[in-house]
Amino acid sequence: MSNTYTDLVKQTFYFPQEGFDTKDGYLYFNDLDLKALIDKYGTPLKLTYLPKIGSQIHKAKSLFAKAIKKHKYEGKYHYCYCTKSSHFSFLVEEALQHDVHLETSYAYDIEIINQLHKKRKISKDTYIICNGFKQKPYTSRIARLINTGFKNVIPILDNKEELERYKKSVREPFKLGIRVAAEEEPNFPFYTSRLGIRAKDILEFYVDQIEGYEEKFQLKMLHIFLNKGIKDDIYYWSELNKVINLYCQLKKICPELDSINIGGGFPIKHSLGFDYDYEFMINEIISNIKKACKKARVPMPHIFTEFGSFTVGESMAHIYSVLAEKIQNDREIWYMIDSSFITTLPDTWGIGEKFLLLPINKWDNEYQRVVLGGLTCDSHDYYDSEEHINEVFLPKTTGENPKEPLFLGFFHTGAYQDQISGYGGIKHCMIPSPKHIIVGKDKNGKLVDWVYAKEQTAQSMLKILGYI
Repeated sequence: MSNTYTDLVKQTFYFPQEGFDTKDGYLYFNDLDLKALIDKYGTPLKLTYLPKIGSQIHKAKSLFAKAIKKHKYEGKYHYCYCTKSSHFSFLVEEALQHDVHLETSYAYDIEIINQLHKKRKISKDTYIICNGFKQKPYTSRIARLINTGFKNVIPILDNKEELERYKKSVREPFKLGIRVAAEEEPNFPFYTSRLGIRAKDILEFYVDQIEGYEEKFQLKMLHIFLNKGIKDDIYYWSELNKVINLYCQLKKICPELDSINIGGGFPIKHSLGFDYDYEFMINEIISNIKKACKKARVPMPHIFTEFGSFTVGESMAHIYSVLAEKIQNDREIWYMIDSSFITTLPDTWGIGEKFLLLPINKWDNEYQRVVLGGLTCDSHDYYDSEEHINEVFLPKTTGENPKEPLFLGFFHTGAYQDQISGYGGIKHCMIPSPKHIIVGKDKNGKLVDWVYAKEQTAQSMLKILGYI
């Protein structure tokens, strides 16, 4: 009986599969020769494969187009990229080559919009969906976009007070959206999302604050996002149908309302055992919206999505070398890698995220259960379970070609890891590092304070991200 790593994978999964194959005992990622890249650049190595972004966008667009045709759906579909997944210029500009729109979440995002327009990567007709709880620097930048001719900027109201700021600062007629506060899953520590306006308050808010002001602003979009993503379960369909029914109610008194934004949430492959029926889910979404609109006798809305992880997640990989094997007791074998999970893949220890882990070489060696250890002295700098089997099995470091190190790849790591780890000074949602104040005492014992570092600026982040 053979016990090679190749045998383990082929007995457990369908392999090879899209994006992964082996040739002469080495792993290929989207037909890329990973060993050649390792030989050229060494490890640790972070790899971004740009063509994957376009193929993901094309997949979603094609499936929505197919479902719209199948159901004779009368609205249009618009694909938006959720910038907070990764703000880097090379990723955003790659996505824009495939006719997408953009979603923002913080004030500094608007500076990216300005740079993209300056470079002619977007036009003033591009949809800019502005989400998030907004402070004055964010709303003032949104107002400036609208006042300078961006026709399809849609601020999504996160609370009732937000509208007042646009009334004071926007000089041109503008469009509005409202985020509907979603109910969370029963296992959440709270019942309702902190984001958005309660569904039961929206009709009254529309009548009191929006109706009658159509010459100045119009409600165009209802927005919902569920933390758990788009999944085929009672919870998702229940929340989606609440928003669809709210749309139908509003549409009868608000003829300008013409869009539903279902946010993001398409999952990506974090295991060779990944099994998600995108086509089924898209068909069901289209079908549910159409049925509700037909029943209520209202026009079908345009559908917007804001896919972030789905767009860029599967385009990236992190590759490490195993530096040493340590046997610490009778049951645990440690493979020490030449980097740190805390600094390069923070989701693995911060929220217990599992990524698709595969060896680059030694597929013909026997395998064993191992724990992966990072270089830091932190007790949490380890990785010991895979999503599909709750254990990590990898080839033994000895065997064929023993002088060659074992190389490991964590795949589909392209969303959020750089922002959460603070790569180069980037932060999640581009929220800046706060000013740092030092308080001490002088030689007379009197308290003194001074500014050690100013608040991080948008310009400093744009430089890191490649926009300027």
